[in-house]
Amino acid sequence: MGSGGRVTRGFTGRRRGGKRRLPPGQYDVGPQFPVLSAEATPRIDTERWSFRIEGAVREAVEWDWEGIHRLPPGSYSGAIHCVTSWSKFDTSFSGVSVDELLDRAGPLPEATHAMAFSHTGYTTNLPLADITGGKAWVVWEYDGAPLPPEHGGPARLLVPHLYFWKSAKWVAGLRLMDHDEAGFWERNGYHHRGDPWQEQRYTGD
Repeated sequence: MGSGGRVTRGFTGRRRGGKRRLPPGQYDVGPQFPVLSAEATPRIDTERWSFRIEGAVREAVEWDWEGIHRLPPGSYSGAIHCVTSWSKFDTSFSGVSVDELLDRAGPLPEATHAMAFSHTGYTTNLPLADITGGKAWVVWEYDGAPLPPEHGGPARLLVPHLYFWKSAKWVAGLRLMDHDEAGFWERNGYHHRGDPWQEQRYTGD
């Protein structure tokens, strides 16, 4: 870890007085890492890859593959939780903190939400509070190796304290907004936030 990097360990290691690691309605998937996608897995060349922050920011900023790798590194070690009820513990991801990216774009005071968008056209909405303060990353390594395409490589968003559909695969950027706006799964009946500990799976939960 280089100087200035951000590291966060295990948001879900111990919750509710240290009594449980598994959110309600979830099961421990063990060593497996299930592959679930709303669309066909693309093969994105890192030479053509980009990531952009736009919308309610002081200045829209875009990075290519080499440029984003020059930023201070960040990593996450801990659990991830899928809305389909599996949870996986002891994962390890590396990339860059979303805080580092937003620091360079400068969110405007009216920015309250972000729409994550992918190279495939997939979208998912997030409160700005859920991707700042060391809670989210753009990651390109899993368990010390390049992130495989089926898991969102070359790079995906990682928001581990929310259900995993919020961690957009093949991520291409964030559009900051002054309002909430449904993304792909949210338009199709999923919860706007998706907190596993509150079982916010579907609209109305």
